[in-house]
Amino acid sequence: MNMLEDLESLQFEYGIQEEDHSWLYLQGRFRGLMIKACAHATFFCKLLCNLRESLHEKQTSRCVLTGLLAAIPNDELKVGIIGGGNLGKQLARVLLQLVPIPAENLRISTRRPEVLDEFQKLGIQCFYHNPYLVDWANVLFLCCLPSQLPNICLEIQTHLEKGCIVYSFVAAVPIARLKLLLNHTNILRPQYQCVENVNIWGAGKDITAALQDPVILQATCPYSAAGGIILNIKWLEGVFHAALNICTAKDMPHLQVLQLLNELFLSVHFEDCEKDEASCPKFQLQDFVDQVYTKNLPQRRPFPWFDLTAVQLKETSFTQHFSTSTAFRDHLTYLYCDLFGISFTKEQQPGVSTSSSSK
Repeated sequence: MNMLEDLESLQFEYGIQEEDHSWLYLQGRFRGLMIKACAHATFFCKLLCNLRESLHEKQTSRCVLTGLLAAIPNDELKVGIIGGGNLGKQLARVLLQLVPIPAENLRISTRRPEVLDEFQKLGIQCFYHNPYLVDWANVLFLCCLPSQLPNICLEIQTHLEKGCIVYSFVAAVPIARLKLLLNHTNILRPQYQCVENVNIWGAGKDITAALQDPVILQATCPYSAAGGIILNIKWLEGVFHAALNICTAKDMPHLQVLQLLNELFLSVHFEDCEKDEASCPKFQLQDFVDQVYTKNLPQRRPFPWFDLTAVQLKETSFTQHFSTSTAFRDHLTYLYCDLFGISFTKEQQPGVSTSSSSK
């Protein structure tokens, strides 16, 4: 219960001059951006956890069939966060509760670890040693200030393994610049565009509680423009190519990879398409590589390693598929909500932005 809720003189708006009230929409926009950022990071980590679990199961089954019964260690996702400010703390709470990431698989590096007592009590390691964090993590979230980023990149660039995914929330630093600073290509950076002043994000709930509200959760869907905030869909292309890179690192044949991605990402259907699943969209080889490469790709060969920065900056084989296939968008939207435990029919689907794919 908020004891200050009915005390008008202690409300944020009370001390603002009347002529400045027109700027209050920025408060809702900031909250909307924070909620969307945490939601998309959670979605990404949920996908990676499911993918790694499936890869572990397939590897275990393969060893059993070949008579190699030695136990294979579970390859759980390890997540690092650089930055313990407002965004870093909100992100840690959401990942802990909604993915959920076990406390022992989440670590935070910040200049003031002593203020993160809340997380240390939960069993999360909090310290100030960025290279140590990078040596350990599979996914690294950058939640620092733009002014801090050059020094952080200088610290960690020689510690980044090829397969470590860097996920940047530093909006002021474009992905091409980040690639140069880190000398790394496995980078994801969501970009958001504010198109109108619509505040549907609520004010009394923390971010974790907000993402359990069906209305707010559906507004965060990648193809939704609800709340006046649009996500650049090139980020979603980067997410799927990141999944391909994980499979390539496991030396998994490309045909098995396509089958796995279809099982994990496109197997959740609306009621009206469950009767005719053959008509549902499927990932195809030509969605990721061009026809010339396809013809010369042996069946046992893994996918090539993808530069995620190039995927998000340029037109790819998948761009056209993303922008024209309504069925594909429907299935990904359904998957998104299903991973958060929210179900709806096609008629209830969040508003889709027809322009977001080209932003």
